[in-house]
Amino acid sequence: MTQFPYKRLNNNQLIERLNNLGTYRTPFLFIVDYKVESGFVITEDELDNRFVRFEIAETYAIEGVTQSHPLNKTTRDDIRWDIEPVGLSYYRPKFDYVVEQIHKGNSFLANLTQPTEVTTNLSLSDLYNLGAAKYKLWLKDQFTVLSPETFVRIDGGTISSFPMKGTIDASIPDAEEMILNDPKEKAEHATIVDLIRNDLSLVAEQVEVKRYRYIDKLTTNKQDLLQVSSEISGQLPDNYRERLGDILFALLPAGSICGAPKPKTLEIIEQAEGYERGFYTGICGWFDGENLDSAVMIRFIEHNNNKLIFKSGGGITSQSELEKEYEELIQKVYVPIR
Repeated sequence: MTQFPYKRLNNNQLIERLNNLGTYRTPFLFIVDYKVESGFVITEDELDNRFVRFEIAETYAIEGVTQSHPLNKTTRDDIRWDIEPVGLSYYRPKFDYVVEQIHKGNSFLANLTQPTEVTTNLSLSDLYNLGAAKYKLWLKDQFTVLSPETFVRIDGGTISSFPMKGTIDASIPDAEEMILNDPKEKAEHATIVDLIRNDLSLVAEQVEVKRYRYIDKLTTNKQDLLQVSSEISGQLPDNYRERLGDILFALLPAGSICGAPKPKTLEIIEQAEGYERGFYTGICGWFDGENLDSAVMIRFIEHNNNKLIFKSGGGITSQSELEKEYEELIQKVYVPIR
C-alpha cells in the first residue's frame, strides 16, 4: 500500500510556504486544522487523485471518478444514514457551561459542537462523489468535506468573507420569514458579522458589509434547508500575494465557527466540548497563481478508529434554548447530494 505522500507542516512552516508560493505565483491547495497548528500545502504538480480530490467553487477540481460511476444514479432514498448523536443528558452540561460563561460576560456567542457516529452504506469517497457542495475535499482514509461556507475569497486585491449563521428546515411554513425575524438568530448573525468585519480590518482597508442576511437553499440527503449568510469585503495591499500566509493566519480560526470575543471564546469551547475537532472547522482552499478561494471545513465526516464520525454544532447566545440547540446539532448531520 502506497503511503500518504504529503508532509504535515506546523504553523510556522505553513505560513512560510504560503508566502513563498504566493510570491512566485505558484498554484497550490492548502488545508489548515481548527487550532491553526498544522496542515498541508500541496502544489499543483504534486496533486495525486489517489490521495486527495477537491472542488473549489467550480473554479478548480481534481477528480477521481468518471461519469459512468454507478453512484451517479444514487438517490436520497438509496442512502442508508443512521446516526448516534450524543444524548441530551450528555449535551446539557456542556450547553449550561457555555451559557454560564455568556452570562458572566466572557463571551457573546460561542459555537458548541459535538461528534456523531454515522452508519452508512457510503464510503468517504462515495460521499465525496455524491456531494453537491460549493467546496468539496477528500483525503484518503482521513475525511471528506462538503462545505457550503466560504472562508475568504481574494479576487484582484479584494478580499471577501461570507459567514453563515442561521439554519432552518425549508419545509416549515414561512420558514424564511421565521428565521429572518427570530431574535436569537438576528443577534447571533449580527455578532458574527461584526467579528468578521473586525478580522478583515486587520489585513484590509475599506472594509464594509456588502450584503446582510441573505438566504441560500441547500438540498441534503434528509431534507431541504435554508441557510442565512452575509458578505463582507475590503481591499488588500498591492503585495498581498507575498503575504498570503500572514493574511490567512491573521484571520484564523474562522470567526463563524468559534465566536466572540474570539480569544476567550476559544478557551470556553476547549473546556466545554471535551473532544478534538482536528481538521473540522479548519479551512481549505486553492490559490491559482493570481486569486484565492477558500472554505470553512463544515459538513465534515472523518474516519476514526474504524468508525465514521460527523462533527456538527451551532452558535450559543444568551437567548439560546437547550432543546433547540440540541436539535440543530442533529439537524446538521447530513450530506448535501446531487
